[in-house]
Amino acid sequence: MPVAEKKLTNPIIASLIILVLLVSISSMARAAGASTALKSLTPEEKLWLNNLRQERWEASSRQILQRISSFQGETGLVVKDLQTGWTFLHNDEVRFPAASLIKIPIMVACFKAVEDGQLDLQEKYVLRRQDRVGGSGLLRQMRNGQAFSYDELIDYMVTHSDNIATNVIIRRLGFDYIRKVFAELGLEDTVLNRLMMDFRAREEGLENYTSAREITGLLEMIYRGRCLSAGISGKCLDVLKRQKINDRLPRFLPREATVAHKTGQEREVCHDAGIVFSPHGDYIITVLVRTWSGPLTTKTFIARLSSYFYQVFKT
Repeated sequence: MPVAEKKLTNPIIASLIILVLLVSISSMARAAGASTALKSLTPEEKLWLNNLRQERWEASSRQILQRISSFQGETGLVVKDLQTGWTFLHNDEVRFPAASLIKIPIMVACFKAVEDGQLDLQEKYVLRRQDRVGGSGLLRQMRNGQAFSYDELIDYMVTHSDNIATNVIIRRLGFDYIRKVFAELGLEDTVLNRLMMDFRAREEGLENYTSAREITGLLEMIYRGRCLSAGISGKCLDVLKRQKINDRLPRFLPREATVAHKTGQEREVCHDAGIVFSPHGDYIITVLVRTWSGPLTTKTFIARLSSYFYQVFKT
């Protein structure tokens, strides 16, 4: 009798096999790392793991949706198991103001420009008074006339969510080039229509948008080395792992977890999206929130969702 049929007809045997499988996976993960252990599973064991995790997701779905519905705001959520492909979706196609999540595909465009010979990472930019805008970042603390390489500006744009660095990069590459790269990435919900902190443009109806579905897809391309090229994917992943703003997805996670992620926050929106590397398997979690509850409450909401999903993977 096939393993899948045993699962349906004999729950006691199923439970024992699941236990043995989990112990085996745990042992292999400790010895050689979770990714290696999961790759070494037989097709039947992978099917069992997929079924087990799907059961856990489904059993947890009601609690997850209750958490979301009790929050004062609109949430777009995608969680994808990168080993089994099982995915939890909620409002995944809804477009939200992107805030600083737009900096992920802009980063991709930067490294694509390097490959195209249109940008030298060691090229210098001299900070000017007219570059200054509000919001997050380090450059607003720097003096006018100080020079930075584009390699540094890309790092600041993502790891410190620097708005000045982002606007310098957008002007350097141009809206047309960046949009061309977005199209190459297959992005439709994700659009760049204005500079960071350009509220006049926003009042005129120009906004940057994205969806949980597309950000998750972009992160998966980066994870699998398929974001235009393996070289671009690797560079993007390295930058995302250096993220300094860790008050959302990683906030309540144990030290054993590494999160390569990017946050976003502007008026009435607060996001975080990233790849979680854990001993129990890797997954992507993207949380987009449009809220009227204030940033502190929303950040805690995202952090608790992240912790909840981590426990689902861990158990």
